[in-house]
Amino acid sequence: MSQASSWWDPYRFADRRHFLEIRSRLFAATRAFFADRGFVEVDTAALQVSPGNETHISAFETTLVAPDGHKSRLYLHSSPEFAAKKLLAAGIPRLFTLAHVFRNGERSALHHPEFTMLEWYRSGVAYEKLFEDCAELLAVAGRAAGVESFRYRDKAADIGSAPEVMTVCEAFARHAGVDLAATLEDEKSGRAALAAAAERLGLRVVADDTWSDLFSKILSAKVEPALGQGRATLLVDYPAREAALARLKADERFAERFELYVCGVEIANGFGELTDQKEQRRRFEAAMAERNRIYGNSFPIDEDFLEALAIMPQACGIALGFDRLVMLASGAERIEQVLWSPVAEIGTGR
Repeated sequence: MSQASSWWDPYRFADRRHFLEIRSRLFAATRAFFADRGFVEVDTAALQVSPGNETHISAFETTLVAPDGHKSRLYLHSSPEFAAKKLLAAGIPRLFTLAHVFRNGERSALHHPEFTMLEWYRSGVAYEKLFEDCAELLAVAGRAAGVESFRYRDKAADIGSAPEVMTVCEAFARHAGVDLAATLEDEKSGRAALAAAAERLGLRVVADDTWSDLFSKILSAKVEPALGQGRATLLVDYPAREAALARLKADERFAERFELYVCGVEIANGFGELTDQKEQRRRFEAAMAERNRIYGNSFPIDEDFLEALAIMPQACGIALGFDRLVMLASGAERIEQVLWSPVAEIGTGR
């Protein structure tokens, strides 16, 4: 036999089979959930001119060779979002996709370089409608898995309980003792206040940490682990500077962005979608300038996507990590346990 540690080894595979059977049931139940609500399932290309323009998401790139030998750089998408929004612009009012997506440099218990993203979009409704979708989908997942609660390690969340809705500011106050709203008024003083709060919480602060860096450190270390305990949490009203693809609220310090947490695990990220071309370009350019400052590289902007925004209807959309949902429904502790064929760790045989 080949390497005993390979994922396809019959004995090793047998340990994962239960998780994978639950994955199959959740896959079928998810498709039925959206079909029952009149959504169209779409299938978007993985190869794109831009992988996305998030500051901290790294991409896989490749070269497209045309029949005449001309070469072009393309990327494996980190999300099907740009293509899905082009389909909204094309006239599909409700759509969903279960897409394989790719993110380089990410591998942990909850991260994998290739994983499945469930995204869905609704035209002409308020983004709060996605709150209802999330609650209903969690209930469907629980029934499909045959469980009454989601679990991740030592944490649990009851499937039958309605998710709590908590603002980001409320969460920072409750779980970190931080007055986040007070740091939004002035960039310089706000950054200083957030740095002081992070140090008080025992977090490492360095001179070039931006407000966003400090926000993320406090969120991941002190806030996120406390969310989704006992029942799911919808974390709403993100600061505008942390919502590059979302519409602003009436109080323009905040945006129509929310995240769904279960057992301390973030599983979904939703938006009231921004459709202002100029503002979207400005945000992309700012994100790529910041990426270039930190990592020394950036990604192109999909000009075709910006053109589509001009005719895209008002819509809301959400991306949910399907593999994480399977983990929570099955009790798996590592993402590889719920993947049919995990990406090999080169040199390890796994």
